[in-house]
Amino acid sequence: MRVLCSSTLIGEFFVIGFAGLVAMKDDTLEMSTVWWVCGIAMVLSVLLCGMITRPGGVQLGWALQAALVASGFVVPIMFFLGAVFAVLWWASVHYGRRIDTIKADWAARQEPAGPDAA
Repeated sequence: MRVLCSSTLIGEFFVIGFAGLVAMKDDTLEMSTVWWVCGIAMVLSVLLCGMITRPGGVQLGWALQAALVASGFVVPIMFFLGAVFAVLWWASVHYGRRIDTIKADWAARQEPAGPDAA
């Protein structure tokens, strides 16, 4: 699960940065505010890569997905991109957990049955 979720989060890192560049074109927004918000979201996406397997990591990832969709109110294309990344996040969590279960089952079958089974 960690690899799939981390890949999604790194992709979001770049999308958030590019969305910040688009948001800078809006004359009603302060450039410093745009970069503070984008910077915090970008740092959060990178930090979440290391927190995925810890308690609350997946939930923080969902919060980031919700914020990404909500950023569509500032940069309208983010409604679409946020939804795409929310689906990718769901797939990463869902299929990542399935892969982890399959790996654990396979590893358990590869271990010898007992101390004399060598």
